[in-house]
Amino acid sequence: MATNRTLADGRQLKVICTDPTTPASGDPVIVGNIPGVALTDEVATFTTIDTEGVYDLLVHANDGGSSAVAVGDIIYYNSGNTPKLDKAVAGVRFGYALEVITGDAEAIIKVKLGY
Repeated sequence: MATNRTLADGRQLKVICTDPTTPASGDPVIVGNIPGVALTDEVATFTTIDTEGVYDLLVHANDGGSSAVAVGDIIYYNSGNTPKLDKAVAGVRFGYALEVITGDAEAIIKVKLGY
């Protein structure tokens, strides 16, 4: 058996988030190019995040025009946008939409983390 494994599955990590710099529990976050959802509020610069699973998150359908979100669409994390999650490919690849958003709208939908 390998003796150099430090985490059993690596799904939950205690990290310093790149964005937002002071996350709250439930926020979508990134650590470099690693997408996640904050499981805890930041404490002493560290946040515990989950890097897998399905979460209800606020997503914007606009990708620079009026573009609906379909099931299976790639969702990106764009630190300069509000909300942070949308279809604009300029961001960090975050996960997949599991629900639909029509037109140029925002909605809380199920998003599968990772890629």
